[in-house]
This record gives sequence, C-alpha cells and structure tokens, in this order.
Amino acid sequence: MADLSEIATEDLMAEVQRRLKCQDKPEKRLILVGPPGSGKGTQSPAIKKEHCLCHLATGDMLRAAVAAKTPLGMEAKAAMESGALVSDDLVVGIIGEAIKKPECRTGFVLDGFPRTVAQAQKLDEMLTNRGTEVDKVLSFEVPDSLLVERVTGRWIHPGSGRSYHEKFAPPKTPGLDDMTGEPLIKRKDDNAETIKTRLAAFHAQTAPVLQYYKNKVTHIKADRPAGKVADQIKATLG
Repeated sequence: MADLSEIATEDLMAEVQRRLKCQDKPEKRLILVGPPGSGKGTQSPAIKKEHCLCHLATGDMLRAAVAAKTPLGMEAKAAMESGALVSDDLVVGIIGEAIKKPECRTGFVLDGFPRTVAQAQKLDEMLTNRGTEVDKVLSFEVPDSLLVERVTGRWIHPGSGRSYHEKFAPPKTPGLDDMTGEPLIKRKDDNAETIKTRLAAFHAQTAPVLQYYKNKVTHIKADRPAGKVADQIKATLG
C-alpha cells in the first residue's frame, strides 16, 4: 500500500476530486491515427479531460520510464544509447505499465502508437491478456499539401508541448508562449523536406493500421477549424 504521508495534501485532494468527477464516466480506450500536423496534439488534451482518460504519448512515456529508471526504462535507455530502435515489445510493455496507473482507470487516448500493423497486433495482444480492447480509432484526415503548410509554420512551447502556428493559431505575442511568456521553438524536423518524408512513411506504414482496425475507425475531417474537428469527435464519442 502506498504511503500517503509522502503525497502533498493538494495532490491528494485533486486526485479525490478527479475520481469523484470521473467515477460515472464510461470506459474508453482510444487510438488517434493521423499524419504529422493533422491536429492530434491539439485535440487529445480535450479528449482526455472530457472523458477522464490518460493521454499516452509514446515519446513522453519512454522518457518518463528512462527518468524513473524502471526495468523497461533502463532497457530502452540502453537501446537508444547504442543507436538501436526501441523494440515494439518494449514500447508495448511501457504502455502496459502506464495503463496500470490510477489516472488510466477509465481508459486512455493513445497518440503516436501503433505506427504499423505489427505494433497494433502486439498492442491488441497485451490488451486482450488484460481483458480489454481498443474501443475506437479516430482517423485524422488532412490533404498532404495542407499538412506541409501546417507543419512548417508550427511553433512549440518546449515546457508544456503547447503548439502554435504562425498563420492558423499565432501566439498573442510573436515568439512567446501565451501562458508563461517563455520563448517558443521550432522543432528541427518541422521543415518541408522532412515532413514530405514522414508523410510518405505514414502512407506506407501507418495507413494500413486503419484497415486493420476497420470496424472501429471513425473518419475525422481534420482539415477544418479546431472547433469543427472537436465537434466531430464529440459526436462520435458521446
């Protein structure tokens, strides 16, 4: 049993309030699939909050596991330091660890995984062993030409992950985060050449995941304004 004396009172109260609010929410296990720049990162926080889910971004989970020095985290660290790719089994294991946490009790929204059919199969195997399954897959669909424009104009607040766009969603003060006033950065891979390469990889490797989950897929027209995209998501999730 956890030693609650080590947890700050405000954190305990926040968790109690969250559980009271979320106790009647139906369970949902969601996957967001879409090419880079399709708006998954914009919509996932609202989905998480509205449906009391935990947000599982594989990159963040890997970094957290490494920082926490969990057995799987140390294995991932060794792979990354050697220049090797982190194996699918290892990523699925880290996802399995994450969904044991209390904030994932009513389900999760998974962003950035699975990227291939093989990964989807491993994820499903892990969930089946736990007596659960993926409920819905939201496919964020945007024309490639618009995605290039979206990504090349994107700016990020490194501390929180908040994203802005110089044309579609500019910050109140150019170059500064609205909440903290801290400088925004441009990711090194947010350029036209890189995004075109990533789009080709998405169409070749990740699009087949939608066929794999074909009976669970809802198609989201993500080239619309963020509010209209949110309305579509609300309509499908209830």
